[in-house]
Amino acid sequence: MALVKQLRAENSALRVQLARAGLLPSGKSLPSLAELEAGIVWPQGREDRFWERPPRKAPLSLPGPPGKEGPPATAAEPLTIIHIAAEMAPIAKVGGLADVVTGLSKATAARGHSVEVVLPYYAFLEGSPDVRDARSVGVFNVPKGNGLARCEAFTATVEGCRVLLLRPVDQGSLFQGQSVYGGAYNETEAYLHFSRSALEAVRVLDRRPDVLHCHEWQTGAVPMLFWEAYSANLPRTRLVLTIHNFDSVGECRQDEFLHTGMAGGAFASVDRALDERTVGHNPERLCLLKGGIVYANAVTTVSPNYAREAVRDGAAGFLKSTLAQPHIAAKFTGIINGIDTESWDPAQDATLPAPFSGASPRGKALCKRFLQAGLGMSVAPDKPLVAVVSRLVPQKGIHLMEAALHHIAQHGGQFVLLGSGHADGALRRAAEEQYRDNADVQCLFMYSEPLSHLIYAAADMFLVPSLFEPCGLTQLIALRYGAIPIVRATGGLADTVKDVASGDVGPVSVGGNGYVFQGMDGGAVQAAVGRAMADYRERPGEWQGLVLRVLDDGDAWSWDGPTEEYLDIYSKVLA
Repeated sequence: MALVKQLRAENSALRVQLARAGLLPSGKSLPSLAELEAGIVWPQGREDRFWERPPRKAPLSLPGPPGKEGPPATAAEPLTIIHIAAEMAPIAKVGGLADVVTGLSKATAARGHSVEVVLPYYAFLEGSPDVRDARSVGVFNVPKGNGLARCEAFTATVEGCRVLLLRPVDQGSLFQGQSVYGGAYNETEAYLHFSRSALEAVRVLDRRPDVLHCHEWQTGAVPMLFWEAYSANLPRTRLVLTIHNFDSVGECRQDEFLHTGMAGGAFASVDRALDERTVGHNPERLCLLKGGIVYANAVTTVSPNYAREAVRDGAAGFLKSTLAQPHIAAKFTGIINGIDTESWDPAQDATLPAPFSGASPRGKALCKRFLQAGLGMSVAPDKPLVAVVSRLVPQKGIHLMEAALHHIAQHGGQFVLLGSGHADGALRRAAEEQYRDNADVQCLFMYSEPLSHLIYAAADMFLVPSLFEPCGLTQLIALRYGAIPIVRATGGLADTVKDVASGDVGPVSVGGNGYVFQGMDGGAVQAAVGRAMADYRERPGEWQGLVLRVLDDGDAWSWDGPTEEYLDIYSKVLA
């Protein structure tokens, strides 16, 4: 192992020298710094919303790395897979669930499998440019209450994926509104009805899937209903449930379950879907996520460490006892999410002023300069730029972000935040009062996809101080863009980011890819940020080697590996 570490250190140093010479390892010429810089349209002063216009006079991209693998081999025995979910990127996105549904669907279809996503036809999707060729394929009846309701199905294409959109007919305000969640309707009713509608659509449209892959509590009723009412006509079909976050479990009164057209009493036992916290209460309630866990053939969550935390550390709350049962534990596993490495590719990203890669990293410094100039910051390449792109909710460690902000500002660094959420109060006050006239602190309480790309590209370090994090995608995107992550050791963050001090070869290890802290107090995050800033300033050669290595490893976070793991689970449940 010592020899391997020594060779990797020597290789990293060699890559630094080649990159500085503007050469690929093969000796192929790459754009010079002057060529990269020539086409940039620099922000004029503190230009308003500069990220919304083209950053270059003409797009520029870099060639892919030599020897990059082609598309995955086509499956010898293609499967028919249907995902049922409340979200799908980019048309109905709130969090990582949407990215997973789209990313996994695209990656599985690329291997030759037949893949379709079933999604509510939210009112705000009407006329969306991202929903291509939506057309009605019929109206059918769905059991609801003690009678029948009507549902209209539409087929469409989203991100190259086949999508089936389901719209309730004459059902009042269900799925009306301008957002995925929070409309003026009862969400429990809406998703129970959607779950039954999805199964009816599968039956009426004669889809005959090998796998129904359900996501989150919103579709927890699907496995329950399937084995009670549909399995006889679909004897080969198996059910997989993915839990993206145990924070919401889908509490449901037994009488509410009748929105599926089936009485909830059939599931009101502790070994099925009864919420044991309510035993002896009036009324006793069901838990839709528990029902999905019990009835699914396989259950996954979005990282191995989060799966361990769910069983051992209580991340699953009262569902810990359900997951601990041997027959449940045997079918429960964690699989790290991937990212779309085509959408997130600094060598090909048209939103950036200059492309960059491990072989040609010069464009990253130009991206930093571009962001600094556009936001009115000090244009100072020697100042470490720490970034946050996040929803501002308690889970994300808002008090740790604030502690890091103070440390960065006091020690001559730069801090950029992009995000919004109901817990932004402390950060907003700090930005508007204490740091109002500090050019090196810029907090944008909003979200913009192009600006997020630019921030990832410009950042030297990327802070993810979550109190809990099932998987996390931002740290993976940061690694893809050469922004060294600083994370709290929880959930998928612990699976994907290893501290640079974990296997020393010099102060910056060739084994680690970031900075990790354990505590939930300000001192813990400030110590990690301080270590990163010190390495950046005091060991520039080794820092550059670390950046080049994480850029070279960017494809490791694609959907290729996770897709193979999901396909393996599909094969096992179908065996």
